[in-house]
Amino acid sequence: MPIDSPTRLPLRIQGGETGGTPGWASPADGSSPTTETFFTASRVAILHGVTQGDVYRNGHNSWSPTGWRSLADQPLRVANPVRRNTADDTRWDDPARHHSSWVIALASETGTLLLGCLGGDTPRLHADADVLSAWTETGKTGEWVLLEGQEQAVFARYRQLLADRYGVLDRDPGAVWSSWYSYYETIAHSDLAEVVPQLPALGFDTVQIDDGWERLVGDWQPNDKFAGGMRDSVRLIGDHGMRAGLWIAPFIALPGSEVVRRNPQMLLRGTDGELVQAGTNWGSHYYTFDFTRPDAQEFLVDTVSRAVHDWGFSYLKLDFINAATIAGVRSQDVDREQAYRSAIETIRAAAGPDTFLLGSGAPVFSSLGVLDAVRTGPDVAPMWDNYATDDPSDATAHNSASNAVSRLWMRGLIGLDPDVVYFRHRRNLLSEQQMQWLKDIATLSGFPAISDPPAWIEPEDHAELREFLTGSPATEQLDRYRFRIDDRIVDFGPLFVDEDSPYPL
Repeated sequence: MPIDSPTRLPLRIQGGETGGTPGWASPADGSSPTTETFFTASRVAILHGVTQGDVYRNGHNSWSPTGWRSLADQPLRVANPVRRNTADDTRWDDPARHHSSWVIALASETGTLLLGCLGGDTPRLHADADVLSAWTETGKTGEWVLLEGQEQAVFARYRQLLADRYGVLDRDPGAVWSSWYSYYETIAHSDLAEVVPQLPALGFDTVQIDDGWERLVGDWQPNDKFAGGMRDSVRLIGDHGMRAGLWIAPFIALPGSEVVRRNPQMLLRGTDGELVQAGTNWGSHYYTFDFTRPDAQEFLVDTVSRAVHDWGFSYLKLDFINAATIAGVRSQDVDREQAYRSAIETIRAAAGPDTFLLGSGAPVFSSLGVLDAVRTGPDVAPMWDNYATDDPSDATAHNSASNAVSRLWMRGLIGLDPDVVYFRHRRNLLSEQQMQWLKDIATLSGFPAISDPPAWIEPEDHAELREFLTGSPATEQLDRYRFRIDDRIVDFGPLFVDEDSPYPL
């Protein structure tokens, strides 16, 4: 039967109990109210009665595919198991059922039903033709909420419930210039000396040095391209009135790194006693640490303290941090997402409350109230699609944009970084419309960032760039894919239509 009131839902809860009669809640944005039921359970199953509708799937980490799929369609997932080990959660992948991390929603003609976790150990959810199901990985009781109402209203209410519980670090990320999508791993202090003096006039106030400054991933000391030390780069950036930011991946280490050779006892191992491969990049697998060990915690504190307090960086991009959620045998028996949260809390304590912390590869739910912002999708690229892959977690502008739009409901809960936009026309295969979509997504996310060296940007585009970096237009969400930016309507619907499929992407 159709769902038109939570009191009619055939709700079955295993290992817990409901919080009483559903009540009404009015979202703060003035949209239509929702009905809500709170309950505690280790597992829950809800017979939804929807025959035709769309499922909202939220991926495990920043890069994990997120968005809406038809209930009758195949689930949105990373099919390649090697890539999935880096870009999603291998343990609960399901090729047949729609699966999600910490929240799932089902939208139909009768409204939207949202089932979300408020607190619990590695919360996971499934949806199929009959049932919405949810559970905690450890089997311990979790706290959940069931919301029904208009689509935007239920997401707004869930956002508010999470904000009330975990708090919001409402800090401006600034106008960021990143070295990655222009210099990649070749970045050197000499490149910064050329680029940095040109940035303030264009509206930038933050310079983030990305991957390429370190000796090797895991050994967080400057290489020969930064022979004067990282303090020299911080000083250069500060002398031009800007904040210095640094990319670092403190939760992982490549096999050839010094920390792996000298401190193998700190690394996470599996039940077989072998080192756990936490993911792949740089042409290799990499390892992660058991951060329940005091020596691994000390290593983490030393790494972060050196970057912030010795070198002077006040903005850290923490990359590949999903590695701390990998399953393994830890010295303390804790939930794996709680192990991750404890590790980022260690970083926060070491860095101090004023350091801006951006997480990439971040499990969003476990980051709430600790990180200032998270990446919301895969890496962007100066091409819309890649003919060689259909992996929704691969680095393309389309994958980055679709994920970012699908996570815009989280703005106001945690900072959202949709990755950089492009103003350059050289070395760029994006159309004007595609470039505009990226700019609009960044504006709606509240996170303006680019990676183009000023020399690659045409002089006639400088005024638009300054407005993008420094403007603060009024924004409003109109429906799932349509937004208002000042007086302009932006429709992202075409991003989610596959001409070869009858279903939305």
